[in-house]
Amino acid sequence: MTSQYTPPSSRRNTRTPGARIYSVQRSANRQWIVIVIAAVVILLVGIGIGSALGANTREASEPTAAPTPQVSVEPTETPSEEPEPVTTDEPVLGAQWVTGYWHNFNNGSTQLKLSELPNEYNLIAVAFAEADPSTVGGITFRVESAELNGYSDAQFREDIKAIQDDGRKVILSVGGEKATVTVNDDAAAKSFATSALAILRDYGFDGIDIDLEHGIHAMPLSTALREIHSDFGDDLIITMAPQTVDFQGPDQQYYKLALEIKDILTLVNMQYYNSGSMQGCDGAVYDQGTVEFLAAQACIQLEMGLRADQIGIGVPAVPSAAGSGYMSVTDVVRTVDCLQEGTACGTFRPTRAYGKLGGVMTWSINWDATNDYRFARGASSFLNGTDPGPTHTEDPFPTVTESEPTLSDDSESPGEQRPAVACAAWVNGTVYTAGDVVTHDGETYTAKWWTNSDTPSGAPDGPWQPGGNC
Repeated sequence: MTSQYTPPSSRRNTRTPGARIYSVQRSANRQWIVIVIAAVVILLVGIGIGSALGANTREASEPTAAPTPQVSVEPTETPSEEPEPVTTDEPVLGAQWVTGYWHNFNNGSTQLKLSELPNEYNLIAVAFAEADPSTVGGITFRVESAELNGYSDAQFREDIKAIQDDGRKVILSVGGEKATVTVNDDAAAKSFATSALAILRDYGFDGIDIDLEHGIHAMPLSTALREIHSDFGDDLIITMAPQTVDFQGPDQQYYKLALEIKDILTLVNMQYYNSGSMQGCDGAVYDQGTVEFLAAQACIQLEMGLRADQIGIGVPAVPSAAGSGYMSVTDVVRTVDCLQEGTACGTFRPTRAYGKLGGVMTWSINWDATNDYRFARGASSFLNGTDPGPTHTEDPFPTVTESEPTLSDDSESPGEQRPAVACAAWVNGTVYTAGDVVTHDGETYTAKWWTNSDTPSGAPDGPWQPGGNC
């Protein structure tokens, strides 16, 4: 039951005076009646004057709400009718995370120091902490200098601090493909929390990533993560990188874990690769490596109770980074658009636009380095509009322009066209957004949405459509 609000001007007289008329004996002295009536009249007049004066005093000291001034101002972000809860860990360098895994090992891709990573990665996951063989649930970590061309522990620590001074974050990832860390009861949860906190404090990590790929136990692991959060504080970043099968139903352990810790969870960076076909949130089965696959799988998390800002789209940086599931940055961006805005979708369309996602993730930074960091550059330029990092010698995307896509994939016309690229020849490696017009092989094409390195053609599912005005 709620009480109705009464404005100050209505509260001045909250009690309505009542009058009782009493019978008087006819034998009473009429003179006294006249005197009594006169006194009552005088009293009522005095009360009325006092109330008016009191009301004027209150109005001077406690004014009622004044009309809103009609002043033209630049609008700030307008909240929705039901605003999403605000997360503690707001992404840096823009509004969304670009997460990349850094190899603390040599697998034949590249060996990198943290100081060499491009600025576009604003969340770096150090891979990996492994199981402590002496304690069930415990984990250990060390810098593998012998595999990293002599990269020292001391330099590693300095580089973490430099990245953090730049406003970016570094977290410790636990597990990976080969490591098995068992957290299956209270004792193991305690060991995990104690050992993880010691490493986080020692190296100055900003948080922890759960990438356990050989099975987890949701309840003990959630207990451990809550203990870490309680000790570390609200600045702790908690991410996880489950596989697609781990969210195929509420009985799956990662599904349960995400719900158990959703109040302290930063990101779920699903691995949308090495998967095969999977069922989406609509019950239909979608093939891996398509926009429909990514969107329909992410939709499961969005509909199960996680916020949009807790959802990350995880893909391989290059085809050789995974057994299957590689997708171009253009298609990853289309997926983000589809989920955020309901535009640029394929055959799967969400029932509603979910708003700003948490960002994107790739395996891995080292693999991305083999392709001149094309994933990081393309994703970051779309999500956050960042400039290339200091490790770059030239900008591969000289015409990047921040713009919200205006067309869905089945649009018939380019909508409002922007002269960002006024009928110049198409250049491979340049970012084009909705409405940009280019020429290629003697034909004119208009971009339907954000695209990078997609050769213009009339393919109905592609990012280009024939025609356009210069």
